Amino acid sequence: MHTIKFSLEHIYFYYGKYMALSDISMTILDRQITALIGPSGCGKSTFLRCLNRMNDTIPGARLEGRVLLDNQDIYAPGVDVVNLRRRVGMVFQRPNPFPQSVFDNVAFGPRVLGLTRNKDELYWLVEQSLRGAALWDEVKDNLKQDALSLSLGQQQRLCIARAIAVSPEVILMDEPCSALDPIATLEIEELMRQLKEQYCIVIVTHNMQQAARVSDWTGFFWLGKLVEFDETQSVFTRPSQKLTEDYITGRAG
Repeated sequence: MHTIKFSLEHIYFYYGKYMALSDISMTILDRQITALIGPSGCGKSTFLRCLNRMNDTIPGARLEGRVLLDNQDIYAPGVDVVNLRRRVGMVFQRPNPFPQSVFDNVAFGPRVLGLTRNKDELYWLVEQSLRGAALWDEVKDNLKQDALSLSLGQQQRLCIARAIAVSPEVILMDEPCSALDPIATLEIEELMRQLKEQYCIVIVTHNMQQAARVSDWTGFFWLGKLVEFDETQSVFTRPSQKLTEDYITGRAG
């Protein structure tokens, strides 16, 4: 049995007066991949950013309801948001490596957070993170190279290495393959399957085939509502809602 990592209870989310999410309740299991699908502007990315309070930086944004991580409300007063974002890492749509070396990109978080005591520990952690992101063999001979000189697919795997270097529990991925070619996309998908052995993964994707290939659970969003949430195979083969079926078969959206 997989333990519950996130429990969301009656989430409403507003940008000013605009309601972007309406009464969403669901659970997200640890060491599983949960995919969020639906048309553009339906609230998927807003929902994803609720899970590590990335929306906090937007003026006028507010959340109602409860978001529980390991049974603790992450929006409760006094929550350490920096620590929350260490526990719940984020990989964005376009690879965003820092304009530094490959090594310094991965070492950035551990240095800031003081996770290692000396250079040897830091090197070991960087190597483990790059191995975890299936990038080590491609960069080990030149860790000083500029991260921006890597291919887009390599840059995205570097961003994943940077995320796992601070020992998160959850990895959020906001359309991590949308800027990549098909081969790089399959590499990232294979990496996700490996990473779920250790992490809870939540992915937003426009690519329904990708959701069907990599995820264990799928949530279908439509106009700020969660229309359907179930095991991926059920959503794609036996959806309980007609709107889900219409979207998956291309008749809606």
